[in-house]
Amino acid sequence: MAEAVVHAQRYVDIAWLWIRAAWQYPASFVMLAVGNGLINLLDFLGLWIMFSHLDRLGGFALHEVAFLYGASSLGIGVADTLIGSVERIGTYIRTGRLDQMLTKPVPLLVQVCADQFTLRRLGRITQAAVVFAWACTYVDWSPLRVVAAVSMVASGAVVFFGLFVAFSCVQFWTHDASEFANAFTYGGATVAQYPLSIFPREVLVGLTFVIPIAFVNWYPSLFILGREDPYAMPAWFQWSSPLAAAATMLVALSVWRLGVRRYTSTGS
Repeated sequence: MAEAVVHAQRYVDIAWLWIRAAWQYPASFVMLAVGNGLINLLDFLGLWIMFSHLDRLGGFALHEVAFLYGASSLGIGVADTLIGSVERIGTYIRTGRLDQMLTKPVPLLVQVCADQFTLRRLGRITQAAVVFAWACTYVDWSPLRVVAAVSMVASGAVVFFGLFVAFSCVQFWTHDASEFANAFTYGGATVAQYPLSIFPREVLVGLTFVIPIAFVNWYPSLFILGREDPYAMPAWFQWSSPLAAAATMLVALSVWRLGVRRYTSTGS
């Protein structure tokens, strides 16, 4: 535990250096943050326009889809803000920057995740939080549902943490596969913004047992929204997001260690 606290402090120290650098140009920072939020707002506006022609999507009303959208976007937003730099691992390898990081007395993963940290991504989190808060006004809240909602958002972020790390590690072998990783991280977040009832059962099975995107928001949202599972999956799945998050991180850290052991320097 003490070691984890030290690693977290090192992460904060590195991130703070990048924040201070960004604030040297406050106007640029603000414009980028606002622009980032507005770009992501277009995603939800697309859903809003869609519902001008539909009453329900996959059996879900607009506010229910907004709940799914907000939860998914919060998860990917937090993960992208805190450790999104890990997807640049291929660039670090090609330029030799990873070799420089290996010489420093700070865990490599901490350095990679904190490198080029930027708060401008908070625009995405803010936009997602507004949509999620609006959707929450339609929920019949109870203490258990509050616990489920907090667990859902936290676990969703950890699941995306794991996916970012695990799929970015592919670049230890290919050196240029960031788009491959994006297909599972950002692509997975986009899929999770919609009710999974619009997809075939085979897709749900894959998003449950292969890439655990369904645990980011789908299963806990069924409980929070008081909806029956259209695919009749086990009811305990609705409380299994923390387990999925822990398993995803365990796999991600294992893949990271394997990739680092395999790494033999850029050679330049």
